[in-house]
Amino acid sequence: MDASTDQLRTLAAVIDHGTFDRAAAALHITPSAVSQRIKSLEEQSGRIVVRRSKPVQATEAGAVLLRLARQVALLEAEAAAELEGDEGGTAAPTAIPLVVNADSLATWVLPALATLPGSVFDITLDDQEHTIGRLRDGTAMAAIGSDAEPVQGCTVSALGVMRYRPVASPAFVARWCPDGWTRERAAVAPVLVYDRKDALQDRYLARFAPGAHPPRQFVPASTEFAGAAALGLGWGMVPDLQADPLVADGRLVVLDRDGAVDVPLYWQQWSLRSAAPDGVDAAIARAAAAALRPA
Repeated sequence: MDASTDQLRTLAAVIDHGTFDRAAAALHITPSAVSQRIKSLEEQSGRIVVRRSKPVQATEAGAVLLRLARQVALLEAEAAAELEGDEGGTAAPTAIPLVVNADSLATWVLPALATLPGSVFDITLDDQEHTIGRLRDGTAMAAIGSDAEPVQGCTVSALGVMRYRPVASPAFVARWCPDGWTRERAAVAPVLVYDRKDALQDRYLARFAPGAHPPRQFVPASTEFAGAAALGLGWGMVPDLQADPLVADGRLVVLDRDGAVDVPLYWQQWSLRSAAPDGVDAAIARAAAAALRPA
């Protein structure tokens, strides 16, 4: 097939903005022109590339072309900057799409990205066990997650291990387990869960209290999750990077010192070699080496 840059740019706009009308406004063309470009792309590829739902979603074939569209946009931006002699960054940079697990974003990733002042980022949050789906569907250029198997067209490298422990507030301990943290107490004490993809608490319970199904409170934000534990809303698996300062000042208590759950983290990025991804790669690697436990 011979997809044009206009067609690829239009596909990315449709997915990013969710509708043909919004994509048209972003591209400063008519909705009919957007529709025609997508139709032409589908005719050339011989496949349907978008599901005309609300919001519009890429099909499996569309995800392949969406990844190509992101790569072309990145290379175009770098070429334009080089031709303009713009090493200082006066030309508008292309946003680098990343998908990161929430706990990494809340602790060590943002300081890493802050060392790249000439770059801009489009960050998506997802559970560490599901971030690679964003690479497959073309949403992200790179991802931090727990899957060591490289996505097709990507490279993977180990970053280190994030260690989680079960913690709760002193008030929670006084109410729910004054005589100690036991299997019986774990079966009835309220547990905090990030979202319905979060399996960390279940992994711990499967080992410590098999068959336990305590009441759940969902708190879908990393900093607020640790805060909810400190406020006594429930116990939860909090990374040492967040929990240690709260334990030190008495706001949290470790329920089971031997109950650590280690989550290995990996960096996956497009195999495409480019200055922007490589700069992010290096910054992430340095920060991970400083913050995470060795794999």
